[in-house]
Amino acid sequence: VQLQASGGGMVQSGGSLRLSCAASGFSVDGLSLNYYIIGWFRQAPGKEREGVSCIERGGDKTYYTDSVKGRFFISRDNAKNTAYLQMDNLKPEDSGVYFCAASSLRWIGTMSRWDYAHWGQGTQVTVSS
Repeated sequence: VQLQASGGGMVQSGGSLRLSCAASGFSVDGLSLNYYIIGWFRQAPGKEREGVSCIERGGDKTYYTDSVKGRFFISRDNAKNTAYLQMDNLKPEDSGVYFCAASSLRWIGTMSRWDYAHWGQGTQVTVSS
């Protein structure tokens, strides 16, 4: 599966952005997006890549890292092979490159980058104070 993240940009503190993750390549393996857990990660310069949010296959279960709870909202539309990350009340510390990723493993309610085998190319989010 191939993933394409988009929607990043530059906003002021308190602003909003909506990231999209478009998936393709299912004709090769015969699977579809609902086979995968979708996660969003971010990486700031000089820092480790951290898990931000993930959503299980049917969309009924979600996970958010503590720093984004109440501000970010993850969703997915399996019919459109697309997942989204709505980011509200953005803060400068939210800046970084955001990656979407897909995991075929069992849902456990936490995030580890090592569980995700498929990655998109990343989209830059910059929040100015």
